[in-house]
This record gives sequence, C-alpha cells and structure tokens, in this order.
Amino acid sequence: MEEPLIELRHIYKIYQMGDEEVRASDDVSLTICRGEFVAVVGKSGSGKSTLMNIIGALDVPTEGEYLLGGEDTSEMSDDQLAHIRNKMIGFIFQQYNLLPRCNLLENVELPLLYAGVPAGERRERAMESLRRVGLEEKWRNLPAQLSGGQQQRVSIARALAGNPSLILADEPTGALDSKTSREVLDFLKELNREGNTIVIITHDSSIALEARRVVRIHDGKINFDGDVNEYAAIL
Repeated sequence: MEEPLIELRHIYKIYQMGDEEVRASDDVSLTICRGEFVAVVGKSGSGKSTLMNIIGALDVPTEGEYLLGGEDTSEMSDDQLAHIRNKMIGFIFQQYNLLPRCNLLENVELPLLYAGVPAGERRERAMESLRRVGLEEKWRNLPAQLSGGQQQRVSIARALAGNPSLILADEPTGALDSKTSREVLDFLKELNREGNTIVIITHDSSIALEARRVVRIHDGKINFDGDVNEYAAIL
C-alpha cells in the first residue's frame, strides 16, 4: 500500500460575503500518495486556489482535517504552519516570486536560511539545486538578467533546495510561451520520475493532461478524480 502524503477529510472553507455564505471548499475529501503526479484543475472561481492554499498550509479549513505527512495541520498556529511549509513543501509560482536584488544563489538559499541551515551547507545545497536545473554557471546573475523560462527554473531550484516532501506548482507555465512551458513541464515530469510528489494547480486542461492523475474542482466540490486517460476521454 502506497503511503499517503496528503489526506483531506471532509474539508470545508466557508466565507461570509455580506448575508451570503460562500463555500469555496464544500466537503472535499482527497488522498494523494507519495510519488504521485496530480493536476488539480478548475475554472476561475471553482475553488482550486482555496484548495491549493489548504494543501500548501497557507490557510486552514473552516471544518475538516488535513494531514500532511501524517501531521494534522487543521488546528495549527501560523508559526506551526510556517514551520511545516518550510520543512515539507517546495512552492513554484506563476510569477516566480524571485527577489530582484538578490542573485540566483541567494534566491535559492532563501528557504534554507529560514530553516536555519548553516551557511556552508546552504550554499552547497543551493548550488546543487541550480546545477539540477542547468543554471549553476549563472549563480551570480540577478533574476532580471534571465529569460522567463530561466527564472521559472530558478524558482524550481528554490523549491528543490529544501528536499521537500511535496512540490506544489501554482499555474507554473502561466507566464511562459509554449516552448518554454514544454521545457518546464518536462522537467516536472523528470522530477516525478525521480520520486518527487508533484501537485500542479491549473485552469488549463491541456496542462492537466501532463499529470498522471487529474482532480477537477467545480463549485468547491470534486466532480472528477481519476487517471489522466479517463480525463482525456471526457474532454
């Protein structure tokens, strides 16, 4: 039996908008095992971003349980959430979120700095991450000196530096042209083949088809969860 990494149990996220109650997550239950490559797909307003925030320990549910690596995050304080995020999750964002005045090495070192990793080890691990994405020779460069695809590779290196249990990618190709998007997706597939657990959040079904399993969100509920070939058949 594969080991569960993500366990969402009857998750609700409810917001009050004036007199109206909005259920951004509405009784969502989902298990993702270690080593899976899953796409969470949904249109704008479907609830996929809310689900990403809960999976990423950026927010807690109104009701329900979320276990990440067996640890229940549902009742955690902000400090505890920050600790588990830093320890277990590598984030890849659409807009890269690189610090413009820091060179590539300093950007990749950042999560290790927060984790209290000593300077020598920090540099070594950050350089190894840059090597994995083919950018170690550019470590002195600033983000603005790179193409969009290279900047996204730096953000992937930063996500990898902490050896996370989960790589969570939010619209990772949203700001890239089709050729560069292909390179980034191929790299994520390679990381998955190496054993990394990857969850992509996307509005684009063609991106979702790159995963092995697809979870579709509509009006805060899961209305499809299955193999990528089953998903392709209903498109």
